[in-house]
Amino acid sequence: MNRKFYLDLAESGAAFPIGTDLVVHEKQEPRKVMMDGVLLGKAVEEASMRFNAPLAFPLMDLKLEKALLLDILGIPTSQVDTYHFETCPTDEMIEKVRNELPKHSLPRIDATCGAVRYIAENTELVPVGMCIGPFSLMTKLMSDPITAVYMLGMGIQADEEESVGTVKKSLDLACMVIKRYITMQIEAGAKAIIMCEPAANKIYISPNQLEEGSDVFERCVMDYAFEIKDLLNKYKVDLILHDCGELTDHIIERLVKLDPAILSLGSSRKLWDDARLVPKSTVLYGNLPSKHFYSDERITKAQVIEKSLELLRKMKEVNHPFILGSECDVLSVPESIGTINEKVSALVNCGCGCGCGHSHPSKAA
Repeated sequence: MNRKFYLDLAESGAAFPIGTDLVVHEKQEPRKVMMDGVLLGKAVEEASMRFNAPLAFPLMDLKLEKALLLDILGIPTSQVDTYHFETCPTDEMIEKVRNELPKHSLPRIDATCGAVRYIAENTELVPVGMCIGPFSLMTKLMSDPITAVYMLGMGIQADEEESVGTVKKSLDLACMVIKRYITMQIEAGAKAIIMCEPAANKIYISPNQLEEGSDVFERCVMDYAFEIKDLLNKYKVDLILHDCGELTDHIIERLVKLDPAILSLGSSRKLWDDARLVPKSTVLYGNLPSKHFYSDERITKAQVIEKSLELLRKMKEVNHPFILGSECDVLSVPESIGTINEKVSALVNCGCGCGCGHSHPSKAA
């Protein structure tokens, strides 16, 4: 899409969460909805219309690529969440995945693609796909990725330490599977992809190593992220980059090299300060503490409004394109659904009720 679309959306004063999970879990049988492309597509459409979002956000399900990879490798579904490579993946394993990926899928992946197709064929909304980032998927494939990545940053080689080799092979597998899943969503009609890379943060990658000049972030995060970016460029599909991890300025300076159409950051960041690090061709999105919306002890509706107005005011002061939104997807918590919905409504209403004088379109042009 034309980058101007996102800049115009920001200029309009748009405000919306990533909130499809809320709508899906209102249904009588949420699991059935998640497994049916048309039903899931209708839920995505309903969320977009309810929250005044021209971008049709899918469910932020970051387990699918791991499940697909392990299914090819013959790991039982019951073990997917807890499974880690105990030894370095072999070349034979990598070749098996490469050969079987083009003809392999899972019901949840098919449903996600079906939902994207439903949006593309039946609505005027912008169909958006979703993927986990390669580095974040790698961290889910190892029991101790932090130590292994640190050793890699020290210059330790794979032939000296097996876990360093596991990082590299796991990243190769992760990128391969993610690119296949993205391609499936693009073939279904996706015009943008949200790549969620929350593990690319100062917990998994040492800030001290980066300050000392280590290229570990480039080798573990950026090299693979650019593979994803190249794939999106090939199909003229936009990148929406999401990283709600604990970040440093150095990390953000690296991430913006991917030239995302939208950069979504967590509530630990002050977006008006980060604006100096981000080109004005990239819209900043967020970053209300939506992970705490379930509890009035964590954040009240009044505080959501206060923080919303502060973000709107300060982003206008720094004159950076901005869309008010959630720091991550807003998850449904059954016993707290009323208070969550109140805070989401406050977020959306702040966008058009803040006295800024903007109009707020509900659909893409």
